[in-house]
Amino acid sequence: MPESNIHRGDTDLGGRQNHSHYHNVYGMLMAQSTYKGMKLADEKKRPFVLTRAGFVGSQRYAATWTGDNLSTWEHLHMSIPMAIQLGLSGQPLAGPDIGGYAGNATPQLFGRWMGVGSMFPFCRGHSERDTTDHEPWSFGDECEEVCRVALQRRYRILPLIYTLFYFAHTEGIPVATPTFFADTKDLELRTHENSFMLGPLLVYASTGKDQELYEMQHKLPKGIWLDFDFEDSHPDLPALYLKGGSIIPVAPPHQHVDEATPTDDLSLLVALDEHGKAEGSLYEDDGDGYEYTKGGYLLTTYFAERKSSTVVVKVSKTEGSFTRPNRRLHVQLLLGKCAKIEAWGTDGEVLQIPIPSENEISELVLASEKRSKFRIESAKRIPESDGALGHKGTELSQTPVEMKSGDWLLKVVPWIGGRIISMQHLPSGTEWLHSRVDVNGYEEYSGVEYRSAGCSEEYSVIQRDLEQAGELESLNLEGDIGGGLILERQIYVSRKNPKLFGINSAIVARNVGAGSGGFSRLVCLRVHPMFNLLHPTESYVAFTAIGGSHHEVWPESGEQLFEGNLRPNGEWMLVDKGLGLALVNLFDIREVYKCLVHWGTGMVNLELWSEERPVAKECPLNIRHKYEVRAIP
Repeated sequence: MPESNIHRGDTDLGGRQNHSHYHNVYGMLMAQSTYKGMKLADEKKRPFVLTRAGFVGSQRYAATWTGDNLSTWEHLHMSIPMAIQLGLSGQPLAGPDIGGYAGNATPQLFGRWMGVGSMFPFCRGHSERDTTDHEPWSFGDECEEVCRVALQRRYRILPLIYTLFYFAHTEGIPVATPTFFADTKDLELRTHENSFMLGPLLVYASTGKDQELYEMQHKLPKGIWLDFDFEDSHPDLPALYLKGGSIIPVAPPHQHVDEATPTDDLSLLVALDEHGKAEGSLYEDDGDGYEYTKGGYLLTTYFAERKSSTVVVKVSKTEGSFTRPNRRLHVQLLLGKCAKIEAWGTDGEVLQIPIPSENEISELVLASEKRSKFRIESAKRIPESDGALGHKGTELSQTPVEMKSGDWLLKVVPWIGGRIISMQHLPSGTEWLHSRVDVNGYEEYSGVEYRSAGCSEEYSVIQRDLEQAGELESLNLEGDIGGGLILERQIYVSRKNPKLFGINSAIVARNVGAGSGGFSRLVCLRVHPMFNLLHPTESYVAFTAIGGSHHEVWPESGEQLFEGNLRPNGEWMLVDKGLGLALVNLFDIREVYKCLVHWGTGMVNLELWSEERPVAKECPLNIRHKYEVRAIP
C-alpha cells in the first residue's frame, strides 16, 4: 500500500493520517480483536494468537514469528539475534520458522536449526507449499535422531521456560536474553550472535555451514559456567552451560505436554557459585485458565548451600495458594565436563547431598569428560548433502567457469551464489575484482538486508554460448531464492563493443502461491560488487548526479547512499589516479532506485539497488548494467 494513502482513523488513534502512521498498529489491532473474540468464546481458556505484524503492546495479545524466512545458513544465523531483539522490544514469545519457510533445507541445515529452535521461546517448524518435505524424518535417519533429541531437550526444560514466562509477565524480563546480559562490562560478548540465555542457562550453537561446535572457542561470560547435557551431546546440537549460583527445574521427557502430570518427578540442576551457594525458582499453575490471577499458582524458590562435606537443598520461599504436588525430587549437582552428583528426596523437604573427596570428584569429572568426548566423536553426523533438492541445468565441478572475450577475463563460481571472483581487464592487466570463492567478489541479493538470499545459493548454468548473435560470449545462470522466486543472471561480452561486458539480472516469479494473489514477498534486487583498491589513497568514486551536481566520494567519507536526484545519471566510475584508469559502471537509471558506496580496507562496494516491491510473473525486477575501463587525464 502506498505511503500516500490516507486513513480516516478514530480520533483516539490519531484521526486522519497517512498509511505509515497506521501500518503497524493495524496488525496489532487485528491481533487484539482476535484475542478478545477467542476469550469471549471461552472465558476459561487462554487464547493463543500468532502474528507477524504488530506494534508496541502486541505481546499482550499474540506471539510473534519472524516472518517468511529462507532455508539458508544466513537465516539460521539471523534467527538468534532476531528472536533476542524481539524479546528486548517487549515480545517475549517469539521465534522463527524452523528450517526456513521459503526454499528447501538441507539435512544438516534443518537439524542444526531444530537444535537451536527447540530452545527458543516460540518453537515451530513451518514451510510453504511446493517446497520439499520439512518434517524431521524427511532428511534421513541421522537428522531425525538429532531432531528427536532436540525436542526431548525442549520438553525437559519446559518448567524453566514456563517459569521465565512468569517473570516476563510480572517483571518484563525477556525469556531469551543476549549473552552479554550475564556480563555487561564485556563488550566482546555484544558481538556474539550464536549464543543466548534462558535465565541462567547459556545455549551455545553452531550456526555456520562450516562451523564445528566443539572445534570453535566458546566465549563465556565472566564467572563460573558448568557445561552439562542430558547424556545427549551431539556435534549438531547446541552446547549447554549453567551459571554458577543457579538452580533450574527440569522435567522428564514427554511425547506431548498432556502426558505430564503434577506428580511427575521434578529434577533440579544445581550449579554452585564461588561461595558454595545457588538459588532458583519454579513457577506452576493449572497450565490454562485464569485461576493464577486469584492466587492459584505456586512460585517456589529453591536454595542450595555447601556446608562442609554436604550440600543442603531446601525450599527457602513460596508464594501462591496452589497446593504443592506430592512428588519425588531429583537433584543433580553439576561438577563441570557433564559430570554430576545425584540424590533423591521429596519435594518440599530438606535434602542433604554428601560431597565426595577432591580426588573422587576429579575422577568423576575425568570419566564424564571421556564419556562425553566419546559420544561426540562417535555420533552419527547429519550429511551435508542437499538430499532430494536437486538442481536443473549443467552439473559443474568445483572449478570456476572462465569467460575470456574482448577486453575481459572473468571467473564465475555458479555453486556459491553465481559469484564473480575475478574481473580482469586484459589490455591494462588490471584485476579490478579478486575474491575468495565463498565471500566478497560480485554478489547479488534479493533483499535490502546484507547477505540476503541470492548470494550463497547454488546457481545452475542454464546456457553457455561461446559465440551467438550480437555477443562474443555469454553465460546464463539462475538460482532458486525461495518462495517461488528465481534470480536470473546473464553475463556477456558484446560483439558491437568488446571493450564492455554486461550483466543482466532479474528476480522472476516462477511459482508464487495463489493465496498471495500471484505476488511474491517483498524483494529488492541489490547488486553488490566488491572491487579491489590497488592504490587506496589515490582512489575515489566520481559521477554527475541526475540533478547536475558533481560528486567525488573518497574513502574517508565512509558509507554514502544516493537517492532521488542525487543518484548518478546512468554511470559512475571508480577512479585510480595511480593507474590513470577508471572502471566505469553504466546502468539504466529507470531500474536503479538507490546507489551505495561503502569503503572497506583495500576495497570498495559500488552497489545498485532496484525498487523494493513484490514481483509477479508479469512484472519482474531488473537491473541491466555494464562495465568498461577508460583512461583518465
